[in-house]
Amino acid sequence: MDDVIELKTKVQEKIKLYGLRPTRARTRIGMILLDKPKHLSAEQVHEKLKQKGYSISKATVYNTLNAFAEYGIVNEVTVDPSRTYYDSTTTPHHHFFNIDTGQLQDIASDDMNVENIPRLPDNTQIQDLEIVVKISNK
Repeated sequence: MDDVIELKTKVQEKIKLYGLRPTRARTRIGMILLDKPKHLSAEQVHEKLKQKGYSISKATVYNTLNAFAEYGIVNEVTVDPSRTYYDSTTTPHHHFFNIDTGQLQDIASDDMNVENIPRLPDNTQIQDLEIVVKISNK
């Protein structure tokens, strides 16, 4: 039980640190997503909340995850137009996405070199570069 209280306090402090109010829903969603490095879709977060007996609407889950991404608490990883995951690791890195299992796995930035980036349009700079390598089982 102490672990749960400790996680709750840690999540609430992180939410406040990023400038959001730690509402009950935000805290519960944060406890699902921020306890250790992981990648979850909004649907997976919603399902985990239901399994814990929490009644939080899908709309609230989506709105909270979008706010977390906007404020930098999590990274939003769009694999394709119908699949978005929320990544609790916010330092720059890349991903493998297994199209057979739906699993997203981290690739450390140091493990990947990106060369020959095309010339950028005038008056622009790279803000972020994230690569998703889609893989399948043999």
